[in-house]
Amino acid sequence: MQKGGEFNRVTFSAKPEFAALVNETFVKLITGLHDAFHDRILGIREERINSINNALNGRREFRSVNSPNDSESHWKIPDLPDELKNPGIEISGPAHVTPMFINALNPGPDGYRAEGYLDDDEDSASHRLDDSFLAAVNRTNAIDRTLKYQDKEKNKIYTIVDGKTPFFMHRERGLHLDEKDFRIDGVPVSATLLSTALTLFYAGQAQAAYGQGIYFYLPKTESPQESALYKDIFDECRNRIDGLQKASIKAILLVESLPMVYCMEESLYQLGDYGAGLNAARWDLKASLLEYAMADANAVWPDRFGVDIKSTPFIANIFRRLIAICNKRSAVPIGGMATTLPHRNQKINKQASEAIRLDKQWESEEGFVRAWVAHIYHMSAAAEPFKQFPKSSNFIQENSDPEKYPVKIETPNGDLTMECTRQNARVLIEYVEGWLNGRGAKGIDRLAGRPGERPALMEDLATARMSVAQIAQRLVHQAKCEETGQTHDPNIVTNLLVNECEDIILNLGKDAKGTDISRYKHAMNISMKWIKNYTEFDFRSLGTYSLNELKHIGSEDQKL
Repeated sequence: MQKGGEFNRVTFSAKPEFAALVNETFVKLITGLHDAFHDRILGIREERINSINNALNGRREFRSVNSPNDSESHWKIPDLPDELKNPGIEISGPAHVTPMFINALNPGPDGYRAEGYLDDDEDSASHRLDDSFLAAVNRTNAIDRTLKYQDKEKNKIYTIVDGKTPFFMHRERGLHLDEKDFRIDGVPVSATLLSTALTLFYAGQAQAAYGQGIYFYLPKTESPQESALYKDIFDECRNRIDGLQKASIKAILLVESLPMVYCMEESLYQLGDYGAGLNAARWDLKASLLEYAMADANAVWPDRFGVDIKSTPFIANIFRRLIAICNKRSAVPIGGMATTLPHRNQKINKQASEAIRLDKQWESEEGFVRAWVAHIYHMSAAAEPFKQFPKSSNFIQENSDPEKYPVKIETPNGDLTMECTRQNARVLIEYVEGWLNGRGAKGIDRLAGRPGERPALMEDLATARMSVAQIAQRLVHQAKCEETGQTHDPNIVTNLLVNECEDIILNLGKDAKGTDISRYKHAMNISMKWIKNYTEFDFRSLGTYSLNELKHIGSEDQKL
């Protein structure tokens, strides 16, 4: 690597073809961001730890800080681009998986093209530096439509077809994550800073040159202070990167943590001119609710697969409050993810599409403008309700009072079964196997081997986090199952995980590779370690571990 100046401060481990991305100008940018914001990010992480520790010790002290002071009480989101207001759907996926990325930018099988593309560096990405670099290259090449991919095995070339492509929504890696393979002064750089820098320095400059808006999703945010940090990061990047001074940079906050539920409006306000809207991140929010209730024996959740937003009043109320805040402030409310994947049986596909359509119809009728979908096959079904129910000014005005929807956290109603624990274990082992194989999202049938046919679901880091949290909560409180009378204890759950792993391996078939079998066994051990962490109130993400750390954990027998 080139030496001299700021280069002396930077070390990274990446494939040679990506080394050119870390040029002198980029190094100045990322070191400048690190110097300006590293300590603030560490402080935010400390505040997050204090917040959840207080809750676990019975001092859950959230207060609503949704209203700015009186002089600023009538603020509105400034200069919101028209395309962000368009009803429809956003297709999600990692930009480093090139053929998937190209497919998502193109029309689906029925000719429908998504309004937006959720370029996900977080919950569906691999969290590997090489893949982050490849995503930056792919985004940039997609903007000028030079992006291509040749699949030699299929003898197929993927290209972006003519017509208007979806706008990009780049989902950052969260403030809790570092990139351990990229260091400044020997310290791992914040994954958020690196992700932002790569996006704005490469694709962002190209977008600005074409007059396109540059849009972000900001995950795992928990406070107005964090929004203010993002505002300052965007300001710094705008000042340091040529061509961005007049660019339209906008960000949507993901409401996927319990603390954020209490401060959505103020957090949106603190983004300043960069604010655009709020997203109802249903999966991570459920996981956060489980984490904050982990120590409360009176708040043990029923089977999470039955906790539907539409039929769980307190969660539905949170999202109605989100919509009202957006309507009040002229922001855009974005709904949740439809994770269903296509199935070879067309009858099952039709049933799945109808279920997706009904889910999105509920979101549309509540007031969401768009939502997310995991696969191009279901884009049209997911988009249709938003297209059919445009939000009139009367509708927006009638649904713009957040105080109609006070926050009240409750424990959902429903059954508590060992079968759900088994399904959580299946999801977890399958997902971790995908992670070890470089996939941050994986199609998983949690009922594999059971009677009947059904589509797999696209599981990502958020849904795996829910599975971990639910198993751990049941262990912590020795929850009793209603259908079997069994009590969750370490031996029962360990045996369940072992049995699920063995069943998965059996279903691989007699020709399964030894490496695949080994990877599933490692995934089971890592799953046990992850669950064990949660029972000890250590909620660190899978993304905080390096591959070497995971290799070590996976190679050793773990105990709950």
